[in-house]
Amino acid sequence: MKTTLDEMHAFIAVVDTGSITAAAERLGQTISATSRTRRMELTGEGKAYLERARAIITAVEDAEALMSAHLAMPAGLLRVDAASPFMLHVIVPAVLAYRARYPQVSLELNSNEGIIDLLERRTDVAIRIGRLKDSTLHATPIGSSRIRVLASPAYLAAHGTPANVDDLARHVLLGFSQPESLNDWPLAGSDGETLHITPTVRSSSGETVRQLALADVGIACLSDFMTRDDRRSGRLVQCLVAQTIEVRQAVNAVYYRNSGLSSRIDSFVAHLKGTLGEAGFDD
Repeated sequence: MKTTLDEMHAFIAVVDTGSITAAAERLGQTISATSRTRRMELTGEGKAYLERARAIITAVEDAEALMSAHLAMPAGLLRVDAASPFMLHVIVPAVLAYRARYPQVSLELNSNEGIIDLLERRTDVAIRIGRLKDSTLHATPIGSSRIRVLASPAYLAAHGTPANVDDLARHVLLGFSQPESLNDWPLAGSDGETLHITPTVRSSSGETVRQLALADVGIACLSDFMTRDDRRSGRLVQCLVAQTIEVRQAVNAVYYRNSGLSSRIDSFVAHLKGTLGEAGFDD
């Protein structure tokens, strides 16, 4: 039996998504076209086939990237994953200039707030903020972003401006449901360490926390890359400036590539480096 690359793509999509309908949606095909690949519990042979199919698809994509490199112009599909704040505030504004420079690269932009399996999601490069934990990933630093404690002028007018760290106990604190480390604020606590807060209102999304702060709900700790325009316009103002410790979040591009970056990944990472360097997010 001969199997086409399209059928391999369909098989992988059905396994990854768990249903024919979801697989068809991912692939942009009709359900009838995808239904030739049936949903089933994988046998040992099926698992072996799945692993081999993934390797074949990756090899084909790498071969296409190699051909593009010979043509000295990145081309092909580039799948990028980032949490929604970084996607909205950094990547989206950078796409126009990137596409103008590399018109032969097609972009697929996905947002996931948590850590994802790059192979399972068929992601070429993911942007991760903060400390990396997965040692199996290759990482390229692309910059860093300072975090600050912020609130809207309207919230502070209604509830008072905190004069010291202890005053925060009387305020609505906006924080994160996960990971818990994001609730460490760059303020010196009583033990001399950075202050760990218990949020009054929490979310898994930094963009949601930002919108809550803009809606005058409470005080938040957010990264400069997503609040630069808010701070410049006065929609958000920094609190407890004198008590603030400079803490910066590392920004890394991570990927599974044992033989170095493909030309399209390399071009995108270099473009983001330039964007972060020129934007001056922490001014």
